[in-house]
Amino acid sequence: MHYSKIVGLGHHVPETVITNDYLSSIMDTNDAWITERTGIKERRYADPTKDTVANMAAKATRMALKRANLTEKDIDFIVFATITPDYFFPGSGVLLQRELGLESIGALDIRNACSGFIYALSVADQFIKTGMYKTILVVGAEMQSTAIDMTTRGRNTAVIFADGAGAAIVQPSDKPGILSTHLHSDGRFAEELYVRDPGSSRPREERQPEQILDTTHFKVVMNGNQVFKHAVVRFMEVINEALAANQLSKEQIDLLVPHQANLRISQYIQEKLALRDDQVYNNIMRYGNTTAASIPIAMSEAWAEGKIKENDLLCLAAFGSGFTWASALIRW
Repeated sequence: MHYSKIVGLGHHVPETVITNDYLSSIMDTNDAWITERTGIKERRYADPTKDTVANMAAKATRMALKRANLTEKDIDFIVFATITPDYFFPGSGVLLQRELGLESIGALDIRNACSGFIYALSVADQFIKTGMYKTILVVGAEMQSTAIDMTTRGRNTAVIFADGAGAAIVQPSDKPGILSTHLHSDGRFAEELYVRDPGSSRPREERQPEQILDTTHFKVVMNGNQVFKHAVVRFMEVINEALAANQLSKEQIDLLVPHQANLRISQYIQEKLALRDDQVYNNIMRYGNTTAASIPIAMSEAWAEGKIKENDLLCLAAFGSGFTWASALIRW
């Protein structure tokens, strides 16, 4: 059996910086309220006249390829995690393939929200281990700003979600790299964090745009208290599951990269695991919650800052809509 490893990381975030003070100028909120509840100070918004989910992903990919000393032509499969595809269909995987100038290679789309990147990484890991593919591009990318309700009514989500893309290149290895991945879901809580429309399970008249007057269901609905309550439990469960599966202890983690959902959640997990500040990577204060993009953006930055070194034990963990949650343990 082959092992798999990540050989390159890259990321891209839009140029436009949206501060808490700016949001305070257009809705009833303030910097102290946002910071206390989320830890976020600023986030990035894409320019829909020039940015797309696919081209942001392409920019992240090219950075990852350059760092891995590879080219676009080396990629033989794409796994693309996003809940904000450029089109309702087809998925953004094929659009990224086109952006990269590739022909015929397969492209798989993953729609597992905040857990999407780890789900996508798990898929790539299996394909590498079976020998089906040799160089897999794994991407998490989101453009959420264009769907945010930028009024006081939508402030609970407007202050959190943002845009960006992250990419990882996965290849075979002669020694363990991705040690294990662990994936879970519980659909009983699907409606605690979701966007209802444009869903297909509707009467025909509710799916015809010219007849839709109420667009409320096209906005994000989030029960923040429920999400937080479940997240802190599931994060711990899935991290401990990964450690137990590999007969490792929390003391052996060199760097935890959690999904950047809320700084309070990350700090809670850090406290429970008794990890030092330098053992947990957070960048939510700069970028907000970029959903499927958050872990690969954080990994890419952490690597560039020298916080991920050879032989380090890296733990990835995520929780989000679905509810879904996942973890991965990686020997770098």
